[in-house]
Amino acid sequence: MKLGRIVGTVVATRKDPSLSSLKLLVVENLTTSLGKEGGYVVAVDSVGAGVGEVVLYATGSSARLTAVTKDRPVDAVIMGIVDCFDVEGKSVSLA
Repeated sequence: MKLGRIVGTVVATRKDPSLSSLKLLVVENLTTSLGKEGGYVVAVDSVGAGVGEVVLYATGSSARLTAVTKDRPVDAVIMGIVDCFDVEGKSVSLA
């Protein structure tokens, strides 16, 4: 799993039929200090995330293990909206 921030949306009117009705979001990679790590990924939203939110996402074959993405041609999925986390004794709250 990786941390990222939703920075945009993707609209694709022509796509594989198994992707219809799925929301596609642009996720910017983040460090644990919430700084920009560099790089972006387009991910399927399985949790109702929105622009500006910090999320957990998975890539590769793990992206096809959620109920929303099972057996679909997906390489990245948003599977959690982050409320807070602890790193090296420091608590980071996003709420």
